[in-house]
Amino acid sequence: MTADFTLDLRGESCPYPVIYTLETLRDLQKGQLLQVITDCPSSFRNVPEEVVKHGYTLEQEPVKNGQEFLFYIRA
Repeated sequence: MTADFTLDLRGESCPYPVIYTLETLRDLQKGQLLQVITDCPSSFRNVPEEVVKHGYTLEQEPVKNGQEFLFYIRA
């Protein structure tokens, strides 16, 4: 999946991955795809819940890649 923008949040503890993801999504054009990379375990649940609650779309289920989590979110 090719993202229009990648947000690398490795090293950021919760709640910052959610906050930065929502801020970035607000700046994207409708329809653009955001890839979020995080290593905060809580974000595996928190990021999908919050982006859907704010009206964005998860393009696929979150992916666990070693210690990292990958999210693909449509603005």
